[in-house]
Amino acid sequence: VTRDLFERYETAADYAAAPQEEMEQVIRSTGFFRNKAKNIRNACEAIIRDHKGKVPRSMAELRELGGVGRKTANVVLGNMWNTPDGVVVDTHVSRISQKLGLTGGGSAEKIEKDLNLIVPREQWTMLPHWLIFHGRRVCKARKPQCEDCVLYEFCYVRA
Repeated sequence: VTRDLFERYETAADYAAAPQEEMEQVIRSTGFFRNKAKNIRNACEAIIRDHKGKVPRSMAELRELGGVGRKTANVVLGNMWNTPDGVVVDTHVSRISQKLGLTGGGSAEKIEKDLNLIVPREQWTMLPHWLIFHGRRVCKARKPQCEDCVLYEFCYVRA
């Protein structure tokens, strides 16, 4: 999805000016696409209005943008500015970090705090990418492929 978005739109102004229906079609496969399209456009309008067209560089400023929560802000801080405020926690990161005994679970915020304590800061941006990749290809939620898992010996919840 991001590849299609980045090919169509380059600046905050491009995103803000995109017709709602067009944006929805580009991100349709992500789920909740109508709400996400609205949030993307609104956030870009705020970036233009409040930040002179530049993406904010702080957690606080990013969180002020409509539809931007801690997870999205951390994605931007880590991947765009290389200044993550914490580990990004999505469903794959949550599931796999629990299976590996890195956290006892709970809210995304609690899991993030647990991971922040044990993962070196310089790994905060890449760890979610690795776990998401592993979760999509090997440690699938419904049918994990444990026989192909390089982390099997460390797994607390073997299928």
